[in-house]
Amino acid sequence: MSPVSAFRPPTADSFGYRKNSIQAIVSCLVLALAACASVNAENSVPQMEQGIQIGDPAPGRAVIWSRADRPARMMVEYAFSADFADSKTVRGPYALEGSDYTARQDLTGLPAGRDVYVKVWFEDLTNARSRSEPVAGHFHTIGRRDDIRFVWGGDTAGQGWGINPAFGGMKIYETMRQVKPQFFIHSGDTVYSDGIIKPEVTAENGQVWTNIVTPEVAKVAETLDEFRGRYKYNLLDDNLRRFNAEVPQIWQWDDHEVVNNWSDAKDLSADPRYMVKDVPLLVARASEAFHEYAPMRPYSVEESDRIYRQLSYGPLLDVFVLDMRNYRGPNTYNLQNQEGPETAFLGDAQLQWLEQGLKNSKATWKVIAADMPIGLNIADGTDAQGRARWEAIANGNDGPPAGRELEIARLLGFIKKQRIKNIVWLTADVHYAAAHYYDPAHAASKDFAPFWEFVAGPLNAGTFGPNSTDGTFGPQVVFSKAPPAGQVNLSPYAGLQFFGEVNINRVDQSLTVDLKDLDGVSIFSKTLRPEPVFTFGGR
Repeated sequence: MSPVSAFRPPTADSFGYRKNSIQAIVSCLVLALAACASVNAENSVPQMEQGIQIGDPAPGRAVIWSRADRPARMMVEYAFSADFADSKTVRGPYALEGSDYTARQDLTGLPAGRDVYVKVWFEDLTNARSRSEPVAGHFHTIGRRDDIRFVWGGDTAGQGWGINPAFGGMKIYETMRQVKPQFFIHSGDTVYSDGIIKPEVTAENGQVWTNIVTPEVAKVAETLDEFRGRYKYNLLDDNLRRFNAEVPQIWQWDDHEVVNNWSDAKDLSADPRYMVKDVPLLVARASEAFHEYAPMRPYSVEESDRIYRQLSYGPLLDVFVLDMRNYRGPNTYNLQNQEGPETAFLGDAQLQWLEQGLKNSKATWKVIAADMPIGLNIADGTDAQGRARWEAIANGNDGPPAGRELEIARLLGFIKKQRIKNIVWLTADVHYAAAHYYDPAHAASKDFAPFWEFVAGPLNAGTFGPNSTDGTFGPQVVFSKAPPAGQVNLSPYAGLQFFGEVNINRVDQSLTVDLKDLDGVSIFSKTLRPEPVFTFGGR
């Protein structure tokens, strides 16, 4: 066939097909250009991917925290009505590279007993001053006519159980939000810098747990950016971001913000996961990331990384937030007969601060927020001599106080001597729920007044326990809920995730503690009546 005979003139149908094809191509180009324009527009303004946090609520003030994705200035608008009538706008601090673009603004002069509505945005530092979309939140300042409700717990994203979208994410934060607490105490292990989060993990009964994974959580944290990445990872969870925008938080830390069971004496020489073997260097980087991402009010240049602090809520409540990490001695066999550098746990300065704060407190209830329980045996392997080594206060010996127990005995003796009443200890760390009553009638150490300690957690981590008790201070296990015998590191699928809720009634001043599960069901409740406080001039 010749080229001429092979040629066929185009038909109407072929013109239509070509026309439709051209239209389709044009449409695709228009959509692509629109998408590019949208991306470019989004990239032209700061982003607030981590949302906002509210922290360290105190009379007349609260800290507002957020993070931009570029150099920017934080702006906070606040009002006392949802329509933002008569609002005030505060020009906040700059968010720059040195702080990983985090920023916090302390709102002051807030009236008591009011709802506070906030909007937070960032203005970039270009001449255009482009603004991010604002992120809204609200909270309630505690007034004299308010009952008090708060929640506490610890242990977030531990043992490889991270954010599982198929499970609903870190659901316990939504459960806690729904009880409408006025604040939340995070009792430590806010992140697990020493744990690896994998895309899939086999849980109990052969179930598969699927995680969101980022590069920073795919290995143990060693660099500053990797420690920062742990906090950014948790803030990928929708439940947590909603919670953060409505519930003011009080953070403390424990060991997993750095590395398991750490003190300055921790030895990583045999741990192949770590290229950085210098624990003080890891502590420095972890502390920097913690203080950047915690919605805390900085203490002062006097001790810039200080965590222990007191927060007061009128005549009903004072909260004493402890730091059981920064000032401790090494983990040892813990049976020394005299106090010294090895037996330090809170350290003298923090212990004196706590004693004076408790003595001077005029509040009915004094809550001590502790990183770790007092009377539970928490092991940390063995030492070079083959002796049991201990991570917390207890030492597995039911006899008189020894090791770190000496410091606690001194504190409890002071409380008794000064006749300080209505002290309640709240803690986490051991990954199950429990209620302990410490009674000198059942203790080897008799020089203290009876008190309660309540344990909550984990919030989103493996469930363990129960731990054995140490009889030095006579803890009675009134309640505990932990995995069945022989089962450890249960995933959130098992439902054994727990938080605590505290309600203080302003009329009769009673304090009720509920330990609650993942669905918000109370599994234990205890109401405490305040003991009368007598002075020479009467109550």
